[in-house]
Amino acid sequence: MTDAPDITGHWDIDPTHSRLGFSTRHAMVSRVRGAFNEVSGSVDIAEDLSDSTATVVIETASVDTRSEDRDTHLRSADFFDVETYPQMRFVSSAIDEVDEGSYIVTGELTIRDMTKTVSVPLELIGIDTDPFGNLRAGLEGSRRIDRKDWGVTWNTKLDSGGVLVSDKITLEFELSLIKKVDEAAPTDAPATADEATPTDAAEASMSKADEQLPPPPPIKPADKPAEQPAQAQSAEPQSAEKPRGRLFGLR
Repeated sequence: MTDAPDITGHWDIDPTHSRLGFSTRHAMVSRVRGAFNEVSGSVDIAEDLSDSTATVVIETASVDTRSEDRDTHLRSADFFDVETYPQMRFVSSAIDEVDEGSYIVTGELTIRDMTKTVSVPLELIGIDTDPFGNLRAGLEGSRRIDRKDWGVTWNTKLDSGGVLVSDKITLEFELSLIKKVDEAAPTDAPATADEATPTDAAEASMSKADEQLPPPPPIKPADKPAEQPAQAQSAEPQSAEKPRGRLFGLR
């Protein structure tokens, strides 16, 4: 099973397409068949098959033999005692491949709080994708058990010396498994604040800082340069001498 890369992983039992049935002799001459309508569980297939696990849970009140009176009797304390023991459970301890597509699943079967080890042969019927895109695997198998090993002992003797219900019960497994596929994370999700790039964070910080600063004052036209003071007159004033003629009394 593990040779195919798409088989490894987690598989869930599809209850609407799976059946856990049983059959037994009635009054030593006929066969009564029934099933449990509520079955759930999962299988985890590892790369190393020896590390694989399987769990099956059966709701005992869902027993159905197409006879309401018989089903009521089976739900009573004479058989499954569904009020006290609402579930039967199988938990695998080993999964072995004995041939191509043939497996032996060994585990602990608990009925009425009594646990016994059983091995169930299963055949891989096939693997395919259904119209809804689910990858499915089909398994079938059967195993005969003695109901007295789990404390289910009620019976009635017949005049012929036989019994009304055979102690030997044949379990019938018809399982449809759906592989669970992990959903890929979306690639176009917007980046969060923590995931923003340093450049984006810096730009956001600068923008925020700009919003907090007051607006700059309006720019005034440049003042005209101050006029240069008139060229200073010569530091040395003109001579205060009187004309020579006047100096000597001449005009």
